[in-house]
Amino acid sequence: PQVEGLGLGDRWEECKQMYRKVNDMFGDVVKVTPSSKIVGDMAMFMVQNNLEPEDIFERGHELTFPQGVIDFFKGMIGQPYGGFPKELQKIILKDEQPLSCRPGELLDPVDFAAKKEELEKKLGHEVSERDVLSAVLYPGVFEEFDRHRQKYSDTSVLPTPVFFYGLDIGDEVTIDIEEGKTLIIKLNAIGRVHEDGTRNIYFELNGMPRTAQVQDLSVESETSSRPKADPADEMQVGAPMPGKVFKLLVKVGDAVKEGDVLLTTEAMKMETNVKAKVSGEVKELLVAEGDQVDQGDLLVVLG
Repeated sequence: PQVEGLGLGDRWEECKQMYRKVNDMFGDVVKVTPSSKIVGDMAMFMVQNNLEPEDIFERGHELTFPQGVIDFFKGMIGQPYGGFPKELQKIILKDEQPLSCRPGELLDPVDFAAKKEELEKKLGHEVSERDVLSAVLYPGVFEEFDRHRQKYSDTSVLPTPVFFYGLDIGDEVTIDIEEGKTLIIKLNAIGRVHEDGTRNIYFELNGMPRTAQVQDLSVESETSSRPKADPADEMQVGAPMPGKVFKLLVKVGDAVKEGDVLLTTEAMKMETNVKAKVSGEVKELLVAEGDQVDQGDLLVVLG
């Protein structure tokens, strides 16, 4: 699913070969979660950008690597047996220094009452203690989960294949939404794509005909297309990979320095920090948290 989510399904064999190359680059690390995923993130990043190992050593200073890869070489999940490949570590970290202590020692104490107040202000509704703990343990991830929950309600009641792949025409599914309440849903037809990229979905809910309009994310609509960043203009900051805007760290009018992180994108749990190429002031911010972007889309304009 992660390879498909990045649009690399037709390059699966390349991804497998690249995984082996990256593993060798990283020093044949012990591969368990999350180290195995980090190797995979780097492999997909390299396939997506048509890079080979030699390109990393020659052009690494100008590349924006996945955040998980940067954290790994910084020592955020510990030290691999035999240490890190020193030359590659310098390339990945650029000006950052690796940790010289246990990562947990750097964690600040958490004020749970203040965190609860912050979350409720940001999300616009009351949160439970479990929500607060989730936000502390998975910063950013919980906020995205909450946006999903507010928009679609509790989708955990859906059977996994239905959640990931949907229904085919004529399929019927039974969903227990709570004890004693069951929905029987049958998909009857799917309408044509409208100009705004939506379709009408015709289905039965407990035997009654219903219609809903949904956004078809598999098609491009003229109204939702984004301008592309000019690679030759250092004041224009584009998306390094397709994904979702995970976290905005600046606003219009902010002064930024070269190398400052402007925002974070995420695709299938792979985060990428998008940094300023030059110092300047944020003149335009063309995306919001949760927006879907394609590779090369214009995100920020500096001045």
